[in-house]
Amino acid sequence: MPFYVHAQDKPGVADQLLEFAEEHWSYMDRFDGRLILRGPTLSDDGEEHTGSVHIVDFADRAAAERFATEEPYWRAGLYQDFTAVPAVVLLRREPAADAPYTLITAQWPPHARTPGDAEQRLLGAEPDGRLSFVAVLVDDDHDSTTGVVAAVRSLPDEAQSLVQELADRLAGGPTPLTAQRWQRGGRN
Repeated sequence: MPFYVHAQDKPGVADQLLEFAEEHWSYMDRFDGRLILRGPTLSDDGEEHTGSVHIVDFADRAAAERFATEEPYWRAGLYQDFTAVPAVVLLRREPAADAPYTLITAQWPPHARTPGDAEQRLLGAEPDGRLSFVAVLVDDDHDSTTGVVAAVRSLPDEAQSLVQELADRLAGGPTPLTAQRWQRGGRN
């Protein structure tokens, strides 16, 4: 089962992140075959690391939480918190390495989940080419949606407009979105 794992940096840890970078990379290499999407979130200007996002396949929440808490940046105390939520992947395209991306997220109280492939139909027959990744966040029983996460090849304002309708339909009404700059991760 894919899990959305997001860790938020503590303020002022940029230099320390560099210090532990090789340990981080080596740790992530162990999960290479399970990583569906990964990369850092960035400041509004795209210059500073603000967190780390992974969509990774695990058997259960406990394994996803171990992944987060055994990660070298977490063990070094550089993250202030993390989220680990089951996800249903609706769209997966390889992000371009040299384009600006935005990570769009929304979370809401559990809302009855659309059955079967109806979630996929929410994207339409020809999803916008700027959407690289879309996943619905679900509860542990997979009965209810609890949010959405999307990687969009555009800057934040445009990215939000591309995801808003989908998020509103999944949430059962208007829902606020969060937009953060993001870039594809992994060893080059």
